[in-house]
Amino acid sequence: MKVLCFSSFNFAYLNRARVLFASVRRYHPDWHIVALITDRVPDGFDWDISNEPIDEVVYADELAVDGVNGWLFKHDVVEVCTAVKGPYLLQACSSGVDVVVYLDPDTCLFAPITPVLQILKTSDIVLTPHQTVPDAKNEAIIDNEITSLKTGIYNLGFLAIRTTGEGLRMAQWWSDRLKEFCYDDIPNGLFVDQRWCDHVPSFFNGVHILRDPGYNVASWNLSHRTVTMDAAGGINVNGQPLRFWHFTKLGPLGDTMTKRYAKDNFQVYELWNWYRRQVIDATAASIPSGYWYYGAFESGRKIHKSYRLLYRHRKDLQEAFPDPYKSGAAGFEAWLANEGLLQEAGSARGGNR
Repeated sequence: MKVLCFSSFNFAYLNRARVLFASVRRYHPDWHIVALITDRVPDGFDWDISNEPIDEVVYADELAVDGVNGWLFKHDVVEVCTAVKGPYLLQACSSGVDVVVYLDPDTCLFAPITPVLQILKTSDIVLTPHQTVPDAKNEAIIDNEITSLKTGIYNLGFLAIRTTGEGLRMAQWWSDRLKEFCYDDIPNGLFVDQRWCDHVPSFFNGVHILRDPGYNVASWNLSHRTVTMDAAGGINVNGQPLRFWHFTKLGPLGDTMTKRYAKDNFQVYELWNWYRRQVIDATAASIPSGYWYYGAFESGRKIHKSYRLLYRHRKDLQEAFPDPYKSGAAGFEAWLANEGLLQEAGSARGGNR
């Protein structure tokens, strides 16, 4: 079975993606690993894929999306790094592989996920829910179950499909939806790529809901998952092998939520400490903190979210400025200035573009 595994990120998340891809290479050396990058290489960064645990790089502006620069501009960094997943998933279905696996850059494998391939011999789509056991305490219900009602029942930090049949049909549908409606707009029922997949079990046949506690372990399900380590170094979750962990929100917020639900399960903190060290070791000093090429106009001026929202909702602006990143007297940036809508420039290239 030929497998393609990809992750979507910008260069600010390359350190996490390196940790992920190294773990995939360790447990699945025969998989074809693709980095889907919504960014451009930072000045001064020596980017040599032959030195990375990656087989192929695909850049977002190479995807089959009409008016791709205008499309990219409509999204902030989280929205667009999730939006590109749909078009690329569909593209990957025609690459000659049998299975496509998506993993978020802040996940890491701790054992082979071969059982997913076994599932896909009889199913077409595999999803993991945020929670598989109801919470009992109000704090956990609010943090976990109610949050999932807002952001999506299934966590799209993982997805696996067969590239034919219902898997292909799902990829086409998801690609169509994410091209048009991949926004963080919870009041209007949208949360990037994730809320859409609440429909998947209703819209498609052959959907397997993977409830194994060793998959997609994260703060949102730690209230019902206990991590243990044996003398040989094996890591288990509720007695099952830990397949992959989702180290979401690395930093103070992640620490707070992890401590809230891991409590005295000290093995959880050992895993987090290990992961932090791996990310630090994988960090390139020549990539500015917070770097994102598409976070600024061609001039280097920071693009505020208000500019993106205005452009997103104005068809006339999209038609007038098909490449809104371009600066100059005829560009969208100049139009904003003429309308008195430009805010303070903020940091130029450096950590913003």
